[in-house]
Amino acid sequence: MTDRRLTLMAVHAHPDDEATGTGGVLARYAAEGVRTVLVTCTDGGCGDGPGGVKPGDPGHDPAAVATMRRRELEASCDVLRVSDLETLDYADSGMMGWSSNDAPGSFWKTPLEEGAARLAALMRHYRPDVVVTYDENGFYGHPDHIQAHRITMAALELTDLTPKVYWTTMPRSAMERFGKIMREFQEDMPEPDPAEAAALAEIGLPDDQITTWVDTTAFSGQKFDALAAHASQGENIFFLRMGKERFGELMGTETFVRVQGATGAAVPETDLFAGLR
Repeated sequence: MTDRRLTLMAVHAHPDDEATGTGGVLARYAAEGVRTVLVTCTDGGCGDGPGGVKPGDPGHDPAAVATMRRRELEASCDVLRVSDLETLDYADSGMMGWSSNDAPGSFWKTPLEEGAARLAALMRHYRPDVVVTYDENGFYGHPDHIQAHRITMAALELTDLTPKVYWTTMPRSAMERFGKIMREFQEDMPEPDPAEAAALAEIGLPDDQITTWVDTTAFSGQKFDALAAHASQGENIFFLRMGKERFGELMGTETFVRVQGATGAAVPETDLFAGLR
């Protein structure tokens, strides 16, 4: 226990990830007076360009996309009332197997020691009580998500800090529900082939393995608006098609796995700061 202001640090890969995975907790804890620090590792340059132009297509300018996405990231942070935004500005690596994985300056090719050292410096500055990032597979295998996980865990080893550490996840029961909803909103969506279906079935965790269920229902509107701030990527953000009311019904809980914490707080828990206040 301490009189110092509690601090949450979320380490994400791209602009818009902060809203998708942790928009609810960022908004909730900001409203509770917690200092919320967002670290975004890449510039998002492999996202869609104006008019939906895709990476690798004629007219796609990664530098221009990165500039546009930085503005959107700042707008999202305003919606979520994020206290402090830090950007590492590594080049977006794109999806696994893309040639951009190996491009100079890509996050995926950045030496682990370099990224960890930069993040450790931010951790020493902000001294977070709670750190949130992805699991070792980056939730679904994106190289930048995997690298964000790696540098976060390595950075913690470089400091004398002992925060509670969480990895984002989804309950398998929710993944099944989202699959049905996606088909509801995209009637022409083909059924995945058996290999793809098997891979999708491995995303997330069985419900009984999730340690932390945080109710963010009251902040689902902010989460929706934060996602909507990333307008250039709207084609890729399925949740926006639901509308705010349906979104709020389905996205009112954010779930995590606690992987480090010396507070002794019992699990399952309903608060990332359980045992700290």
